[in-house]
Amino acid sequence: MRSFKTLAYVNLKLYLREPMATFFTLAFPPLLVLLFGAMYGNDPAAMFGGYGSMDISMPAYTALILSTVGLLGVPITISGYRETGVLRRFKATALRPITYIAADVVANLVMTLLGMLGLVVVGWLLYRVQFEGNAVAVGCAVIFGGLGMFSVGYLIASLTPNARAAQVIGMVIFYPMMFLSGAGIPLEVLPESIQEISAFLPLTYVVKLLRGLWFGGTWGDHLVETAVIGGVLIVCTALAARFFRWE
Repeated sequence: MRSFKTLAYVNLKLYLREPMATFFTLAFPPLLVLLFGAMYGNDPAAMFGGYGSMDISMPAYTALILSTVGLLGVPITISGYRETGVLRRFKATALRPITYIAADVVANLVMTLLGMLGLVVVGWLLYRVQFEGNAVAVGCAVIFGGLGMFSVGYLIASLTPNARAAQVIGMVIFYPMMFLSGAGIPLEVLPESIQEISAFLPLTYVVKLLRGLWFGGTWGDHLVETAVIGGVLIVCTALAARFFRWE
């Protein structure tokens, strides 16, 4: 347990020393609130079920943080560690692989929750965004959705030869999902043809789950979203474990 805590703490500090990962996790979502809030405000709209643009963007931007950490932070970091020999050194110690991976997951979840906290604080201070759900249920959904997105990142890290390739593949997957899943732009304003495409993107289901619970829904109302995210988590975790390489 002591080695786990120490490793999680070290991973957290290393994450904070990575400028791009830190920016996209902690600064980018609040900047989106400032940008789109200045453009559209937060007046109630029938299109959004009587909520404002920023109201529905809070859970969506939280999903965006999850995908940022999962698709950009995880694969680039893990691939970089493998490329520079850090993972090989971990392998040479008595540390078990599951301990390292668990510590890395915890560090990423902590960064995600910090990013979400900053996002909600900015949204509430500027636009008094609404929250009608159960905080525990939403927190569990954030962790569940995060694990789903992280599993994709670990799979990318397991298959790519170096950090540069991981970055390219992560961005190729991340940016289409950002704009087509409802994480960056509300699904309601997207054309119907784009909404049909969004049904094939895992992040779409994270957005829908978080939005539903944020505004008072229950897990029982989102069984499809839960099943899809759970399927992604199981499949990607199994494949990542199968192809993971220390060096």
